[in-house]
Amino acid sequence: MDFGFTADDEAFRGEARAWLGANVSDTADRRAWERTLGKAGWIGIGWGEGGYGNRVATLTQQVVWAEEYARSGAPPRSGHIGEKLLAPTLLAHGTEEQKARFLPPVAVGEELWCQGYSEPGAGSDLAGVRTKAERASDGAYRVSGQKIWTSLAHEADWCFVLARTDPESVRHHGLTFLLVPMDQPGRIEVRPIRQMTGTSDFNEVFFDGAHARVEHVVGGEGAGWKVAMSLLGFERGVSTLAQLIGFAQELGMVVEAAVTSGAVGDPVVRERLVRQWAELRVMRWNALRTLGRAGDAGAPSVAKLLWGGWHQRLGELAMQVRGAAAGVGPVEWSASAPYELDEAQHLFLFSRADTIYGGSDQVQRTIIAERVLGLPREPKGVV
Repeated sequence: MDFGFTADDEAFRGEARAWLGANVSDTADRRAWERTLGKAGWIGIGWGEGGYGNRVATLTQQVVWAEEYARSGAPPRSGHIGEKLLAPTLLAHGTEEQKARFLPPVAVGEELWCQGYSEPGAGSDLAGVRTKAERASDGAYRVSGQKIWTSLAHEADWCFVLARTDPESVRHHGLTFLLVPMDQPGRIEVRPIRQMTGTSDFNEVFFDGAHARVEHVVGGEGAGWKVAMSLLGFERGVSTLAQLIGFAQELGMVVEAAVTSGAVGDPVVRERLVRQWAELRVMRWNALRTLGRAGDAGAPSVAKLLWGGWHQRLGELAMQVRGAAAGVGPVEWSASAPYELDEAQHLFLFSRADTIYGGSDQVQRTIIAERVLGLPREPKGVV
């Protein structure tokens, strides 16, 4: 299959590669890096003509940028939730005033966002959210409840929150999509969650009467489920292709480790390495095949099932090829460095979550069964 990059696309690739090569070396401050990207016009290149401070790029050029970014070794983005999730949602459902207020600061890297969806007891089952938003006498909302697994909440300026505005409602009814400022001492508390990797990329967020303005409701009160489902459709797409570039680099690391340790001489290991390579190619072709399609209910779920399991198996293979050495950290233990991991060990531990976050494998299979294959819906405890 030939994806067919044009001469203009390749010229765009050259520009992107040159800029990244000149700027990636100075990325220690991730918030400053977002501002650097924004100043050069590299944020929001897929938003189209809108006058929000971003340059315009075709779909293939968006793929080019995502691939070059992954290849460059640039750090994980702090602003991707605002750029890739909030912005497309506002473009689809927001008012002109909301677009004018929130998109330019994202485009220049000045405001960072987090996603207030999952809760204890309502993770993959998003319709079970219990966070409440009540109208106060001044017409604004007061948000109370708890969110969990909130990526980058400790850095974010704003959070888009799915909350229940109708106290009598059940399941997906009576939900509203609210834009909530995070700088509310005493009303919002962020608690980092320490992971197996020793890092804290996720957080618990507690809302205790946090304020949200009525003009910051997206899509209208009670329309939160529709907006939330629309947003989830933006989570996959061009970003998947960039993710696969990173996966290829990790696979190369595992192959090199297998050669160094001599594990490549084991025919079972060789078969696993070849299978990982072949499946990675299949995932890329599938991502290209479905890129830009609208209304394909099963495509995002199929993609998540493919890469989640693949990445988890790669982490297991990264440990297998190193043998007993995989259990030894990169530095001697000390009180100042009690939990140091090398790249392969981090891959193994972090990838254990790949089949859970972003919608568990079980949920993805249910979506495919019900929305694509037309099988009977799972019985619910509450209707």
